Amino acid sequence: MHHDRIVTERRLARVLDLRLRPAVYRESLPLDIAAWTVPGEPVPVSEGIGAPYEPVRTGTPWGPAWSTTWFRISGTVPAGWAGQRVEAVLDLGFGATQPGFSAEGLVYRPDGSPVKALNPRNAWLPITERAEGGEQFVYHIEAAANPVIFDSGSGDDPFVPTPAGGVPPWLSGETAPGTPLYRLNRMDLAVFDPTVWELVQDLDVLSGLMHQLPEDSTRRWQLVHAVDRALDAIDLQDIGGTAERARDVLAPALASPAHAGAHRVSAVGHAHIDTAWLWPVRETVRKAARTVSNVTALMDDHPGFRFVMSQAQQLAWLKEQRPEVFARVVEKVRTGQFIPTGSLWIEPDTNLSGGESLVRQFVHGKRFYLEEFGVETEDMWLPDTFGYNAALPQLMKLAGIKWFLTQKISWNATNSFPHHTFWWEGIDGTRIFSHFPPVDSYNGDLSGADIGHTERNFRDKGPANRSLVPFGYGDGGGGPTREMLARARRLENLEGSARIEMEGPAEFFTKAQAEYTDAPVWSGELYLELHRGTLTSQLATKQGNRRSEHLLREAELWSATASLRTGLPYPYELLDRVWKTVLLHQFHDILPGTSIAWVHREAEAVYAETARELGEVIDSAQRALAASGADGAAGETVFNAAPHTRDGIPALGASPRERAARPVEPRPAPGGGFVLDNGLVRVTVDARGLITSAYDLAAGREALAPGTFGNLLQLHQDFPNQWDAWDVDAFYRNTVRDLTEADEVVAVPGGVRVVRGFNASRITQVLRLGEDSRRLDVETDVDWQECEKILKAAFPLDVRAAESSAEIPFGHVRRPTHTNTSWDSARFEICAHRYLHVEEPGWGAALVNDSSYGHDVTRDVRPDGGTTTTVRLSLLRAPLFPDPDCDRGEHRLRYGLVIGAGLRDAVREGYHFNLPERAVPGGAPVEPLVRLAGGTAADVVIETVKLADDRSGRVVVRLYESAGGRARATLRAGFPLAAAQITDLLERELTDEPAPVVEGQDVQLTLRPFQILTLCLTPGE
Repeated sequence: MHHDRIVTERRLARVLDLRLRPAVYRESLPLDIAAWTVPGEPVPVSEGIGAPYEPVRTGTPWGPAWSTTWFRISGTVPAGWAGQRVEAVLDLGFGATQPGFSAEGLVYRPDGSPVKALNPRNAWLPITERAEGGEQFVYHIEAAANPVIFDSGSGDDPFVPTPAGGVPPWLSGETAPGTPLYRLNRMDLAVFDPTVWELVQDLDVLSGLMHQLPEDSTRRWQLVHAVDRALDAIDLQDIGGTAERARDVLAPALASPAHAGAHRVSAVGHAHIDTAWLWPVRETVRKAARTVSNVTALMDDHPGFRFVMSQAQQLAWLKEQRPEVFARVVEKVRTGQFIPTGSLWIEPDTNLSGGESLVRQFVHGKRFYLEEFGVETEDMWLPDTFGYNAALPQLMKLAGIKWFLTQKISWNATNSFPHHTFWWEGIDGTRIFSHFPPVDSYNGDLSGADIGHTERNFRDKGPANRSLVPFGYGDGGGGPTREMLARARRLENLEGSARIEMEGPAEFFTKAQAEYTDAPVWSGELYLELHRGTLTSQLATKQGNRRSEHLLREAELWSATASLRTGLPYPYELLDRVWKTVLLHQFHDILPGTSIAWVHREAEAVYAETARELGEVIDSAQRALAASGADGAAGETVFNAAPHTRDGIPALGASPRERAARPVEPRPAPGGGFVLDNGLVRVTVDARGLITSAYDLAAGREALAPGTFGNLLQLHQDFPNQWDAWDVDAFYRNTVRDLTEADEVVAVPGGVRVVRGFNASRITQVLRLGEDSRRLDVETDVDWQECEKILKAAFPLDVRAAESSAEIPFGHVRRPTHTNTSWDSARFEICAHRYLHVEEPGWGAALVNDSSYGHDVTRDVRPDGGTTTTVRLSLLRAPLFPDPDCDRGEHRLRYGLVIGAGLRDAVREGYHFNLPERAVPGGAPVEPLVRLAGGTAADVVIETVKLADDRSGRVVVRLYESAGGRARATLRAGFPLAAAQITDLLERELTDEPAPVVEGQDVQLTLRPFQILTLCLTPGE
């Protein structure tokens, strides 16, 4: 007979959606409902349960944006339902949006213990497994009215600017309650039919598999016929009575085993919960409680279910604020079902976070898992961040990590990454076994589409045959569902499909590494060819982070010094708390500037408080040091927290100021404008405030290319195709407005002030040149009122630079300045921390900054045969989504051009620019706790000096080789030295490293290129 496959597939889809899924609940009746609206921020569970409820009914509107409503549901199981499973079906007003992006709820028993969460993909509540009839019940629902700010499945533009992400009225001083967002759709008690539900899962899996198989494959046609016969077996007027018959028809198709060479999939439950994004941090605490309540309840019914949670901060919140939920985590960790993973405090942005911050991400993450669960995590799980710096492999190894997992590189817009399983090699040569799940998602659902795509997409077929799928609803949380677990069970060994095995990351990586013994190597950074705008969006957040990182360095350094020298108590608890706060705000949707306005306004307030607290710690320690042994000496002591000597002040030490370095005074230039000349370099500023010359007097050469201007401010249209705050698309360069007109160019004490007004914005800059410095500083105040623009500062340099060297954590990366390949061309916006350096043999220049990360470098050959290498900083953006006021307002930032700079100069000036001197009353010099000397010590940088976390009084010194070559140096302790150990990042001795050679107070060091070394020094008597 003839058979039309498409007819059967369409028939199946219609019967599933319109008849079978609704028939899972064959009888229902309405529940009794009452509600109480919280007048402000969320309240404790006990207060919500004990609140004064008022009766409501389905159809009732509720929930102004960001508000909370508590619902009480109650009822009695009818006697006629005896012997059946009874559930409540609770639709709070869910739309066709993703879980965790709209209305959400957490259900509690009257005693306050959580049951499970509610969201658009999980709207059921168990009442009784086998009803006796007459059971009475009461539950409470904490319902969150989170506005839908982004909905990629809506069919409309998901990037429409909206004020919904602003601070809610009750926190901003307003009292207007706002318009309700949701309406109670269904609050019913219902009989659950397990046979119909299982039939739905059978057909769901076979449908998904059918659509993934080739149209002419035998297996697909076998499934088509099996489905056709099963549909014939169903009486649509008696689905419950005929469902078992249909399942019997399908049983042989579901029992046919996969072939021996089928792809192996390790499926692990996951719920990527953004620590903030389209919701504030406080809502993430509740999202974590909802998701964990869901997955631990599933574990009770599914012993083989494995679930990973990768952010220690979220578990710490549960421990502190929701101990009853955390107790369930502890229980399931013991059974091996709940797997702490990832080794990080939160999932940070790894482009923008500083080196020591990344160290502390590992330290605090791994310590939490060790202390709370006794688990030593061995993987770095970071699926969703916007690029991965090339220092990470070494940091992972030093934290005791063997394996790395991410997914985001699959989002590359230009080049497809060539591997899914490989060794990732960092700038120092460290290699980490790595995996990119070929499912191309960290929110998989184990559908036929997921599994089919996984097998087809896997790029290492042949030598390898194993991949990992993280499944469960994420971003806004939710996690796996019982439907996903049903799919996993059916796909364990099913013909035509990959084999699925439920197991954790360690099991997967162990098997994958044993199987793929000659996996390929990828060397260098993992650059994401997308989301380049994250290097610039939300300047205030980035400034807060950068300044907090340097303040923490100072607070630890001076507190450790004061503790050893004066006995001042070391502020362990404060530093621990502040570090965790800073690490939290390095989350990959906060620091990159891609969260709603509420998140960023809150971050700015947090950074201000952090600066206040750390400023007090630094001031207290410095005053104690400056006063010690002063014998009444007057004057002031100047502290230098930088790792390089400055103006005669030792690195990491202090001394009385003899003479302060001052900026040179401008003198008029012929024809208008001004000249800044200190005998080392001469900078000429014309009447328009443009730098027309930056002359290196010692080298006898001009830094700027002929006919160009330095510090040229350029304004581009910046309207990417999507992901506004995230993206800068290459076509932004097609149009540019050079800001060459000045409202004012005048000499001021120690510099030249230039004021430029454009559109509704205004920029005031002061150009300064220190009397003994090669660095021209540009102090910039901006009143930024632009819309969908990006502001750049350009320096066209007369240098033929084949590469640029950009600072990353604990070193630098070199990137070509040409665009020979599509990989080179795609890096049109790059990340640099404190410096970006370009050079040709014998001469170079560097840009340093105090808060900018986005840069671009281009190279052109001029008609005269010379080469112009243009280096630009990205200063400000003005995207409208998700924060329509992103960056609008007043900003202060600094950057500088170092003329005639080698790489060593760039490293030094980057630190000096970000760690200004501090002067306090007193006249006592302060000998550094440690100093470097000898050999190639100038290339060794001391990043951190602190006291050991175990409170033993040991001094921890973290240093690294900064130039990319071998280095020998002597580390001299400024105190009696009893012993020295090389440790991992958690300050545990590394036995596989040669013991350091200690000679008196000296420790002899030999470092590999870019090697990071952590030393624990035990003071002697």
